[in-house]
Parts: sequence; structure tokens; C-alpha cells
Amino acid sequence: MKKNELSYKDLKKYCNPNTFKFDTTDELDGIDSIYGQDRGIKALEFGLSIDSKGYNIYIEGPSGVGKTMYTKKYVNKIASKKKIPDDWCYVYNFDVPNEPIAVSLPAGKGKEFKKDMDSFITDIKKDMKLTFGNDDFTKQKVLLQNKFEEKKNDLLEKLNKESLKSGFQVKATNNGVYMMPVIDGKTIEEEEFEKLDPETKKTFEENSSIVQDQIVEAINQIKILEKENNQRIEEWQSNIALITINAHINPIKTKYKKIKKIISFLEGIKTDILKNISLFIKDEPSVPNQPGRQDKPKPWLNYRVNLFVDNSSLTGAPVIMDSNYQYQNLFGKLEYENQYGMLKTDYTMLQPGLLHKANGGYIILQASDLLTNQICYDTLKKALLVKELSIENNMEQRSYMVMISLKPEPIPLNIKVLLIGDANIYHTLLALDPEFKKLFKIKAEFEETAPRTDSNILKLANFVHSYCEKEKMLPLDKGAMAKVVEYTSKLADDKEKLSTRFNEIGEIVSESSTWAKIAKKKVVTSEYIDKTLSERINRIKKYDSKYLEMIKEDTLLINTSGFEVGVINGLTVMTIGDYSFGKPSKITATTFMGKNGIVNIERETEMSGPTHSKGVLILSGYLGETFAQDFPLSLSASLCFEQLYGGVDGDSASSTELYAILSSLSEIPINQSIAVTGSVNQKGFIQPIGGVNEKIEGFYQICKMRGLNGEHGVIIPIQNVKNLHLNDEVVNSVKEGKFHIYAISTIDEGIEILTGVPAGKKNKDGKYTTGTIKYLAYEKLKQYNENSKKK
Repeated sequence: MKKNELSYKDLKKYCNPNTFKFDTTDELDGIDSIYGQDRGIKALEFGLSIDSKGYNIYIEGPSGVGKTMYTKKYVNKIASKKKIPDDWCYVYNFDVPNEPIAVSLPAGKGKEFKKDMDSFITDIKKDMKLTFGNDDFTKQKVLLQNKFEEKKNDLLEKLNKESLKSGFQVKATNNGVYMMPVIDGKTIEEEEFEKLDPETKKTFEENSSIVQDQIVEAINQIKILEKENNQRIEEWQSNIALITINAHINPIKTKYKKIKKIISFLEGIKTDILKNISLFIKDEPSVPNQPGRQDKPKPWLNYRVNLFVDNSSLTGAPVIMDSNYQYQNLFGKLEYENQYGMLKTDYTMLQPGLLHKANGGYIILQASDLLTNQICYDTLKKALLVKELSIENNMEQRSYMVMISLKPEPIPLNIKVLLIGDANIYHTLLALDPEFKKLFKIKAEFEETAPRTDSNILKLANFVHSYCEKEKMLPLDKGAMAKVVEYTSKLADDKEKLSTRFNEIGEIVSESSTWAKIAKKKVVTSEYIDKTLSERINRIKKYDSKYLEMIKEDTLLINTSGFEVGVINGLTVMTIGDYSFGKPSKITATTFMGKNGIVNIERETEMSGPTHSKGVLILSGYLGETFAQDFPLSLSASLCFEQLYGGVDGDSASSTELYAILSSLSEIPINQSIAVTGSVNQKGFIQPIGGVNEKIEGFYQICKMRGLNGEHGVIIPIQNVKNLHLNDEVVNSVKEGKFHIYAISTIDEGIEILTGVPAGKKNKDGKYTTGTIKYLAYEKLKQYNENSKKK
């Protein structure tokens, strides 16, 4: 084994199936299946224990790490031990009809109250008809009316006697009271009156004003009598009705005597019934009104109860989580119905939102979904700040019709909001919304990885068991479970860690179970995990295959054999959609005398990102410190990613570029069988990069396609050894000596592997050893400097 070469044992951390004490995951209980989130869970539990204003919780973490799953599970556990919140009802406001009154009752009592009032309406309508429809009531009413008629007739008779003294007879009809002249005991018509002598006519005309005054006086007295009689009848009817009303309403008042709003509501009903006795007595029409005609008011409709929030079925505080983030679904609404082309509503058509249902408990919201509708986020903040919920009818703003709406009494809000989102959303809200920090004072952070310990591996197995049970999937045997553990380490990009991206782990389990079912197996074995992983790649590797085909056909020029000066294979990662793959890219360097320094062709053509440009500038620092202590650099160097037309960013190729420059300066060729990745600092130390597994496997594919000869290999930063989780094919090739992986920490180590020539160190005189890479490069740069002086 060569210097810096890794053993096949360093390339992947296997999981021994015998670690597990079960044959299949069916034997597990599924308890304690969350791992690696101790800090986040501790913060969540603390936040849920605080009842002060503003201590809502923002749960932060990448997608798929179990934030929502654990939050719902734990909150349900906490909520089950909490007090069941009150029911809420809306009732009619007899003082301000368009402002319904909100009434709270102990859980379960709201349903009872609604039932009591429904029964009351049915019973009062029936008994009022019975009370005022019997013979005794009719006789008594006729008797009262007859007394009035007697008094009225006495007044008219007295009027007639007085009018006769003035020569007139008074006659009362349905249309009014008339006076007629009387001669010789007989009334005369107008024609006869005109035939009278002028003196007699004059006497009648003079007396007529006296009689008219008498008539007016009599009519006024009759009106007073009629008013007194009607009032007497109304009082009599009210007294009779009151007995019936009290018989029904008093038991309800007694039942809800501690709730002032209900007592006030019942008093309003009593007064309203007494005002509308006639409507209770009349029979309702069997045929509905004609279109366009307004229905006659039915007072008993205002006695109904809108059971707005019914908590009778709860066993603790409510926990609400929903995917519908429309405004009305969150904050409630007022519905309308179309009657003959007109929109109509009333307080019974008020509908609760998710926050009303969660009031007194907890609501779990996804930050990204909530923020897609700004009005929802703003309304939520307002409700949390004022600690009450109002129902605002946004329909009026969108309607061209002028509608009479309602303004329901707001309901006090006592709720804990758990907002789930990623770090970007959290920091954006923190920076742009000053109210956010006031309302979400607790942050619970969920991690993407966890230590790969025996305890966490068992928790992972418990998660798999729970997932299989929930989704009706086949159980996994211990071999398959070991493969899942290895896959989670690959997801974590660290051999000593496990990924907490439970959604991806669930996908692997689901697909493996499906492949096993297709094969008519009852248990998922390791071969189906392997098949799932390979099939997932095959489904989306179209562009990977095209790149491989272009290299095979020499459309993309990549050499994997021989030696070339200033030419090296750098490794890059390409991400297209949801698939990332590694491929080599030919990097060339040319050096010549000049004062331009290192020219980054990608930057000059505006195809270089800022990170890549920074990496190239670092090379100038390294060259200056290494070679320009005795004389200034008189160098021009050109760097290029050959056949790359889509731009480049990142500094993972900076060490590769430096190797190409050193090769060009020293004129020592580089082994094309070895590809390189890694960034470098100004001191020549190699720094870690990302995508190491994809890069190695991508280069291995090409070498395998052209035939492995035992010379091929990849150089990586030593810090990336912990990230290695290569597929079994690559591991076996390394084990058999067909492929090599080198881990280095300095540029010197890398150039020696690539060229087979020592890098070179300064001796006591400050000179590099003759024949080394640095010696040759130094001599070339020295010659450039001397030549530049001659000019």
C-alpha cells in the first residue's frame, strides 16, 4: 500500500446485522423512535410548559427530520392531561341585533343549551297556540270587548241626546260619525235642507259648530276608552302568556343561573314573545311566499343557539393541525344563503375557524404555508397580540352588492401556536418583522444528523417498525435493517452519524417493501434495500448516462491513462433536479513569462462564481510565499476548465489547479489515471470539500468503462475520510487493488502521488533539493525573472 493510500476498511462503515436482537422489526414496540433531537425536544417541552403571553414556539429544522411528527405526538400527550376548554355559543342580541353575543359554557354544556332552546321553541309555539286558542280565552276576550262596546254606545247615546238639543241627530258608522238636521222629529236630507227658509238654515248652521265640538269630544273619549281597552286586553293577554312563558323559561334560567349572558338572553326572549304574541297565535302558511316577496318575520328564529365550538367529545385540550390555510378556514366565516336572488344571513350562520377550535389548546402550523397568504399571518399576529378572535367578513370587500353584515362579539383567545419551518424563514421573520420575536419567544432547533450510537440505531429500528405498522408495510429483517443504518449514515454524509431525515428513510422502507411484495415475500431482506437504492438511481440517471456516453465517445476529452504536463482531472458534482452525480473535468494550466499573474479564463469570460475566483486568487498567495522570497514573480499563468460551458463555482478544484500550475512550471507530467478534489489555502494545506462520494464514484465509473488497470485512483482531503460511504463495488475494487483512494493534508503530498517525484523541501541554505518539483518550478520562475530584467 502506497503512502497516504486508504484501506478498503476506511471507505464505508458497515453495520453488523447481529447488532440487532430481533429477527424482524415486527418484534419491536416502536416506542422511543426519535433520536438526535434532545436539544430541540428540551426546548419544545420547556416552551409548552410556559403559559405567559408571547411564549409561542418556532420549531426550526430542515424538511423531513421529524419536527412535525414528534411535535404532534408530544403535544397530544401534553394536551390529554390538560383541562377541556369551554364550549362557545352565539346568541341573538335583542339590544343590537347585528352584534351577536358570545357565550361560554363548560365543555358539553353548549350542546345541552342548544338542545334546551330548540325544545323551548317547539314547546312555546305549541303552548301559546293552545293557551290563546281555547274557548275560555275567546269568551273572556269577547267579554272585555263587549264592555268597551257598552261604554262606547253610552257615549254615543249621550252625544245624541246633547246634539238633539241643537237640532241634530248623530249617527255612528264604520266610516265615522255623521250629524244630520232634525225637523219635527225626523232627520232630513241635504236636498230638503236646501229648501228651508234662510232663517231656519242660519239657525242650523250656527248650532252645527256646537255639535261638531260635541262629536270631537265624544270621539276623543271613545279613543281613550279604546286605548284603555286594548291595553287592558294586552295586559290580560300578557299575564296569561307570562304564565305559559315562565313555565318553560324558568327551568332554563334556573339551570344556567350562573351565566349572566344566558339570563339576559332569556329575559330578552320573554320580552320579545310578549311583543309578538299575535305571531305565535297565527298558523304558519303551508305554502311558501312567492319569489321576490320577503318572508314575514318569525321571532322564534332569534331564540336559536349557534353551537359555535363544541368540545363535548374532547378528552383534554384540543390539538389542531390542518393543511388548509385559507383565511376563512383559519379564522372563521359568516355564511350567506341565496333566497330568491337575495343574500341572507344571521348569527346561526357563523362558522368557526381552526383557531376557534384550537382555543384553549394548541395549533400546529407550517410556516411556509402560512406565509404564502400574508393576510393570514397578519391576522394571526393581531389575534395573538390582543388575545381575542374576531370574525371579519371579507366577502363584503369582494362583493359588488351592499350587504347587511354581522359584527359578532370577539372570543377571548388562549392558545399556544407552534410554527414549524426552516432556518431561512426564521431568520427572515426575525430580521423583517419586529413583532415576530415578541410572539415567538421560544425556538426549538431540530438537527439533521445524530451520533451513530447503539442507542440511536435501536431508535432508528423502532422508527422503521412504527412506520411499517402505520403504512401497512412488510417488516424488515436484521440484514435489511443493517442496510438502512448504512444508508442513513450516507444521508448524514458522515460515517459516525445517522441522518434524521425520516421522510427519506420512510421512502426507502416503502419502496423496499413494495419490491418484496412484488416478489411475493413476507419480509424485507437486504437484497430489496439494495434493489431499492439502485432502482432509485436508475430512474433518474438520464443525464449521468449521457455524460458517460459523451466521455466514452470522446466527445468530452477525458484521459484516464498516461502522463501529461499541466493537465489534470478535477472532480465536480453536477446536480440536475433531485439527482447529483460526480464527473471529471479536464483542467489545463499554461505558464509563461509575464507579469499578469494567474489568469482565470472562467472569470475572464464571466463563467466563474465568486468562490471559485477566490480559490484562484489564493493560488497566487501560495506561489508568492513558496517561490518569490528572493525575487519577484514574473509569471503569467492561464487556467481553464476545458469543455465546460455552463459556468463553475466553488473552491474544491483549487488544489487541482495548483497541481496543474506546478506541473507546468516544473515540466513534470501528471498521472492521468488519478483524479483530484480538494481546496487549498495560501499555506498549501488541503481543506475539505462536499460531494466526495459522488466524485469518487463518478470517476470510478469512467475508469471501469475503460478497464481498471490497478493505476486508477482519486486524491481527496484527509478531512473527508469521515464522509466516505462508497458503494460496495468501489469498496471491493479498492480491496482487490484495482482502484486507489488517497487522503492527503498538503499540496506536497498530492503532487508526489500525481507525479511520482518528491515535492521538495528547503535545505539549510534555503534552497530546494535538486530534481524536486519545487526546485524545478523555482528555477523556471527564477529564469523568467532574469529574462524579464534583460528586456
